[in-house]
Amino acid sequence: MPKHYFNRLEYIDRLIRMKGTGTPKQLAERLHISESLLYEYLSFMKEQGAPIVYSKLRQSYYYERQGGFNLRFINANTIGED
Repeated sequence: MPKHYFNRLEYIDRLIRMKGTGTPKQLAERLHISESLLYEYLSFMKEQGAPIVYSKLRQSYYYERQGGFNLRFINANTIGED
């Protein structure tokens, strides 16, 4: 999987959390990808449990519940520490 794949996922997540994606066409243009590839990213995120919905009124994707997409490596020594 290309390195930029995860960078794009993180960027899409950030824009969704800010409710600032714009329309699918605008978001695809911002990412320099096709709309069909954008839908593949969104589908992957939804398959991983991201509650993504689109608001026609806001013209933006957003999460139905608060949260975010996390794709970072977590050091085993810090898992479970609070």
